[in-house]
Amino acid sequence: MGIDPLSGIRVLDLTNVLAGPYCCYQLALMGAEVIKVERPGSGDLARVLGADPERNKAGMGISFLAQNAAKKSVTLDVKHEHGKVLLKKLVRTADVLVENFRPGVMDRLGLGFEILKAENPRLIYCAISGFGQDGPRRDDPAYDQIVQGISGVMSITGAPDTAPYRVGYPLADTVGGLTAAFAISSALNETPRGAFLDVAMTEAVISTMGWVVSNYLIGGVTPAAHGNENTTSAPSGTFATADSPINIAANREEQWQALARQLGRNDLLDDPAYTTREDRKTNRHALRAELEHTLTTRPAKDWVRELNDIGVPTGQVLTVADALDDPQLFGRGLIGTLDIHGEDLQLAGSPIVMDGARKHPGTPPPELGADNSEIWSELGLSQDEIDALKKEGII
Repeated sequence: MGIDPLSGIRVLDLTNVLAGPYCCYQLALMGAEVIKVERPGSGDLARVLGADPERNKAGMGISFLAQNAAKKSVTLDVKHEHGKVLLKKLVRTADVLVENFRPGVMDRLGLGFEILKAENPRLIYCAISGFGQDGPRRDDPAYDQIVQGISGVMSITGAPDTAPYRVGYPLADTVGGLTAAFAISSALNETPRGAFLDVAMTEAVISTMGWVVSNYLIGGVTPAAHGNENTTSAPSGTFATADSPINIAANREEQWQALARQLGRNDLLDDPAYTTREDRKTNRHALRAELEHTLTTRPAKDWVRELNDIGVPTGQVLTVADALDDPQLFGRGLIGTLDIHGEDLQLAGSPIVMDGARKHPGTPPPELGADNSEIWSELGLSQDEIDALKKEGII
């Protein structure tokens, strides 16, 4: 399979901020032509979001840069009647349309799936929302933290005395975007094409909580916050060392025994409090304290090397900065450099290595409306017509 499996696929990206743009970024990295359809004058809200105020003022906020490279941009007021006509023309040329408005917005604009399907029966229409296109919450606003709370994620994140905690990045938006990209890729494989995809961020997140959900539904165990402890095994969790914490996952009996011996704690193997897996789970906190007596005598890197060498899964707890500088990540080339308007900036490429190669964006995130002339002229508009539409604020 080639490095551009979606080559020849045109995607209309009517989305804003993160879930939808992240979805469409993944499609762009796989070779799709992604056209952002943005509001004239302002565009995607992410253009003014991020840690650098100067970039925000220029409409190239860091939040926008993160997931909008390798796309094109046109501006269009889809509330204007002429704008609706132009969108329909554009839909006739597309394979996919992605939107993340509240449910019902596109229908009220006269641009819902049934209307657009009449223009292009092969259109794959993907609607990303917080809670889905129906149900009692369908009209509720949904930001990432709202979804993290409603999905139950926050209730099991943190320790018993600190939960609920939000996950430290926009988990719901990102998982929702990945789910949508997967759904679209699957629908593109269907013949004949044409589908309405209803992706709810809440459901996408809950589907990733497989063990937690099944323990409750099948095992009758009420999910709870357990901090850094792995509730299925012990010793398995986060442990202090002489300088920085490490994660150890001694989940199998032979791993537990190897760990104890490597730490010179054969006495723990003879202690009835730790004889069986269930014993160790019951007494996990006392066991951690015993192990940390030894672990805190040496630095994390020493333990990581030694324990991995004997088959006990161990890893450092890194900062984001350290993770990005880690030789494993650096060596596999996830982060690439792209010339963005005369400045070399680092961006994450595709998380997928295909046939030994990783796809990185080849073009920078677009200026607002940068591709108006190309795309609208492709649909038969003259430059005078394009200029007139811009003067009227339609594009």
